[in-house]
Amino acid sequence: MSLERVNPAELSPPTGFSHAVTATGGRLVFLAGQTALDGSGKVVGETLPEQFERALANLLAALAAAGGAPADLARVTVYAVDVPAYREHAPELGRIWRRLAGRDYPAMAVIGAVRLWDEQALVELDGIAVVA
Repeated sequence: MSLERVNPAELSPPTGFSHAVTATGGRLVFLAGQTALDGSGKVVGETLPEQFERALANLLAALAAAGGAPADLARVTVYAVDVPAYREHAPELGRIWRRLAGRDYPAMAVIGAVRLWDEQALVELDGIAVVA
């Protein structure tokens, strides 16, 4: 199984994402949206970075349970209730991503949402991975 990150020179240089990811071999893993829920179902973290870290950790835990690793992520969608705040915290969120998931960035999008299923949640992540 292999993933190839594709970033054409004629597009704006990607920062914290890849423009395209191709996959060969392996099996698809569809990851449900994850917020900053703890094991008891309570949203933890007061700030966007705190919640992002927990949501990403939850996403990666689901991926690991399916036999995958962060480098297997082909696509991640981030849903944020406050996109300007997400942009403001982008450098810190990038550091959190690199610490938990490394530098193999999937294709990504950030989508603004009025609210999420978990009302106290500030951010939710879902994804698609290709695992061997």
